[in-house]
Amino acid sequence: MLEGLRTAAAGMAAQQQKLDAVANDLANANTAGYKQVRVGFTDLLYEQAGRPAANNVAIGTGSRAVDAGRNFEQGSLQQTGVPTDVAIEGEGFMKVKLSDGRVALTRQGDLHVDGRGRLSTNSGLIEPAINIPKGIDDSQLSIQKDGTVLAANRRVGRIQLVTVRNPAGLQSVGQSAFVTTAASGNAVAAPAATAVTQGALEGSNTDMAQSMVDMINAQRTYQLTSKAIETADQMMEIANQVKR
Repeated sequence: MLEGLRTAAAGMAAQQQKLDAVANDLANANTAGYKQVRVGFTDLLYEQAGRPAANNVAIGTGSRAVDAGRNFEQGSLQQTGVPTDVAIEGEGFMKVKLSDGRVALTRQGDLHVDGRGRLSTNSGLIEPAINIPKGIDDSQLSIQKDGTVLAANRRVGRIQLVTVRNPAGLQSVGQSAFVTTAASGNAVAAPAATAVTQGALEGSNTDMAQSMVDMINAQRTYQLTSKAIETADQMMEIANQVKR
């Protein structure tokens, strides 16, 4: 009975993590460049069953949730008409420098010019830095397909597009930004077919209908697992009464 309690508790914890991931996806359904979280499940250790069971008969000890990385499928492009908004079409990311000095990758293209004239995103500065001359209005900015930035028809820099061998191995650092890991591989130049579109943003790739289905399934599984704990508790209560 104690094994049943432990197994059910592990299942509830796993389903809670799944619920948290789905809730995060739904909360960011309107966040530009957001990538859906993928959560899987795996078995915990198996162990020899108790005395009534034959040798080599193993029972499971529950399951746990596994972070399977993000779904990097491209979201739909939304036209905004804002000169500093950019969307990446195809495989790739923009490089940004975080506040802690690390270089991260992002597809969130709602750019702006900070107080020091540097082109920035919500997560950090465009890397390498692109400085917009004083007196240049946003309407005077032009961003070409290859990422070249023009200010009043004068070239001031280029948004470098990069990619990694395995995007699922990237580590999220918040605000739709990711850092490379050993699993993802180092950043390299994006394919020539990747292009930047000015005046548009890439929407979240969260599938609202599928996320709602996943939430309902996780909630029901959580409820059923909690029933297993209630049943085990009732059995222990009966066993205690018999002992008396």
